[in-house]
Amino acid sequence: MSNSSNQDWAPQSDSVQGDQRAAYDQMREDCPVAYSEYAHWSVFRHKDVLRVLLDHETFSSHVSRFASVPNGMDPPQHTRYRELINPYFSAEKVAEFEPLCEKIADSLAQSVLCGEQVELMEAFAQPFALQVQCAFMGWPLSMQGTLLSWVQRNNQAIFKQDRALLAELAAEFEAIIAGLIAERRQAKVGPDCDVTGALMHEEIDGRLLNNAEIASILRNWTVGEVGTIAASVGIIAHFFATNPEWQARLRESPDLLWKANDEILRIHGPLVGNRRRNTCPVEIGGRQIPAGERISVNWIAANRDPQVFPQPDQFSLERNPADNLLYGAGVHVCPGAPLSRMELVVVARALLRSTDAIRLLEGQPPVLAGFPASGYARLPLALG
Repeated sequence: MSNSSNQDWAPQSDSVQGDQRAAYDQMREDCPVAYSEYAHWSVFRHKDVLRVLLDHETFSSHVSRFASVPNGMDPPQHTRYRELINPYFSAEKVAEFEPLCEKIADSLAQSVLCGEQVELMEAFAQPFALQVQCAFMGWPLSMQGTLLSWVQRNNQAIFKQDRALLAELAAEFEAIIAGLIAERRQAKVGPDCDVTGALMHEEIDGRLLNNAEIASILRNWTVGEVGTIAASVGIIAHFFATNPEWQARLRESPDLLWKANDEILRIHGPLVGNRRRNTCPVEIGGRQIPAGERISVNWIAANRDPQVFPQPDQFSLERNPADNLLYGAGVHVCPGAPLSRMELVVVARALLRSTDAIRLLEGQPPVLAGFPASGYARLPLALG
């Protein structure tokens, strides 16, 4: 399929980018398996997305010419790397990091949520995401600007499908990590110094991880963490602002945030999609797809599928959490889910503790983010 007349939709168009959720919902109902020159095949229904996620033999994660450890690997290679990185997100490691995460969230909240209004994304959500990422990795806070610039340029390159720029950015990130590794080697640090130092001492197949592998792991964690956490903070804050009854209840019962955050982020997902490549001809939703095609699963549409989530826009703590694809499913389910959940509960508590009320700022409507981001580009809030 190369003729534009064969396209089912234009995912990069203004009509889609102006309101991604509405556009993806419409595609799920009208054309649940759709083709475009931009994204190739896109899958929108929950059952079809789940099928792709659970069948890694038919739907391979090896989709990019750039090394991606372990996201772009399939078992058994993927399994060996996942066994290596899973301990970094254990319950013990997450609990160990929680006090520092709370300190970052509370300090930011006290400094930027003390006025009558705030543009939350730039003043709070992005700095929180960057600071917790640097803290978790053991990187200096001076790297915040470097990381933000890199993530923003990487997102632009993804949207434009600029492969040359993506290659440059991958090399740039590897050079940054190489510098951090060189500093630690010169200082002769042990594996207990920080996450980056620990990875330097990890072995795979009887050898130490090389710089490219470490950089790829850390790049995946950085891309997955910084943009997603910032988007999630904005989405959660917007929910508070537009649902005063639930805002009040969560202030009274902050322990509910563990379940509430996942449901809030089901309604408005912080991640748009993920890619696979089919290893053989397949039929999905009545569409015949030849082998070797790029197939994107759409998290946002799948998590709003009324066949699985009746009244999908309605917030409910009674839904089956196993149906929520916020952190994926199958062998590639997000290893950092425990860390992300903790960080989002901590930051949501800080938002509520530092304010008496959170409302949308009259006359300054939120601005939605465009692909590959989700959530809000701007979120002006009035604070009580």
